[in-house]
Amino acid sequence: MSGKRSFTALLLALFLWVTTILPASAEVSVSSPSVILLESSTGQVIYELNATQRRSPASITKIMTLLLTFEALEEGRVSLTDQVITSEYASSMGGSQVFLAQGEVQTLDTMIKCIAVASGNDASVAVAEHIAGSEQAFVDLMNEKAQELGMTDTHFEDCCGLTDSDNHYSCARDVAVMSRELTVKYPQVFDYTTIWMENITHETKQGTSTFTLNSTNKLLKQYQYTTGLKTGSTSKAKYCLSATASKDGIDLIAVVMGAPDYKVRFADAQTLLTYGFGVCKIYTDDNRDALPSLTVEGGVEEQVPLAYGGEFRYLDVTGSDLTAIEKVTELPETVQAPVSEGGEAGAVRYILNGAEIGRVPILFGATVEKAGYVDYLRRVVGFFLL
Repeated sequence: MSGKRSFTALLLALFLWVTTILPASAEVSVSSPSVILLESSTGQVIYELNATQRRSPASITKIMTLLLTFEALEEGRVSLTDQVITSEYASSMGGSQVFLAQGEVQTLDTMIKCIAVASGNDASVAVAEHIAGSEQAFVDLMNEKAQELGMTDTHFEDCCGLTDSDNHYSCARDVAVMSRELTVKYPQVFDYTTIWMENITHETKQGTSTFTLNSTNKLLKQYQYTTGLKTGSTSKAKYCLSATASKDGIDLIAVVMGAPDYKVRFADAQTLLTYGFGVCKIYTDDNRDALPSLTVEGGVEEQVPLAYGGEFRYLDVTGSDLTAIEKVTELPETVQAPVSEGGEAGAVRYILNGAEIGRVPILFGATVEKAGYVDYLRRVVGFFLL
């Protein structure tokens, strides 16, 4: 793993630790032993209980399988129209399955539906083999990605969560991290995770038959703001769920692990999501207003354009008046050449009740080289020719 990726993972892990803003409180009552609730766009943790406790994740393992699948799609290594062949090994998977036969061919698009909707272990292994050549090679990629994301309490041994191995584990916080990575980077996953029921066609040597995919996520019918994401259960893991929901511009992720039964996992997730929507307010500044150019001293150009480093989002759960947020721009009067495009010229700070709540860098929008003798001579000649 590169130094840049290691630094990114460290920052992510640190961010998730320091942004835990609410401890376990009397306002939230859950029955599951390990849960976490976070706001997706900011990554800010709203509530957690034993969130770093290592537990068997069962089929919510497939969140990482889906993440790597969409990553491979983005990079052009696979396409949704790819013909995915089911190996003898993939077809032998037990547990939740869509009953793929050895040699059966389905498009990658259909296989993703089988994973996201029906939690097919056979489909998960078939996709892993299609992307990486073998399940083990794919699992190696899963563990590399977990390290890259700073998931320090996670280790995978298969791509579907069927194993009972003690070396296959995760925690609520890490599940939230990979859920956020999947849904923020690849929101098209919701096209699959919001499917309640859909038919697929099996075409095998024995003939053609129709199979109905039924969603394992009952929150799709029980909670109107649900957008996904993944359930899981084994005798070792008990009942797990990573639930995503969206309401009024706020996106939440609630992870429940070790629930005693399937009703509790859905009830606890709904309790967490309802609580989050009740206390969360988001301040957003898309930073699309124009910035002035900055004077460059000693450069081949006398002005350099500026651009914001991105939008600003602030999550509040304390009931503060977000209309009182002040935006303060800090820029020097001039800058000395040379300057590089993308370099930091200054910043815009956001102030609430006298305290800084965040900042966004202001970047140079172009490169301006240092002026030489010929450049100054050209300016003088141009002045007299005007």
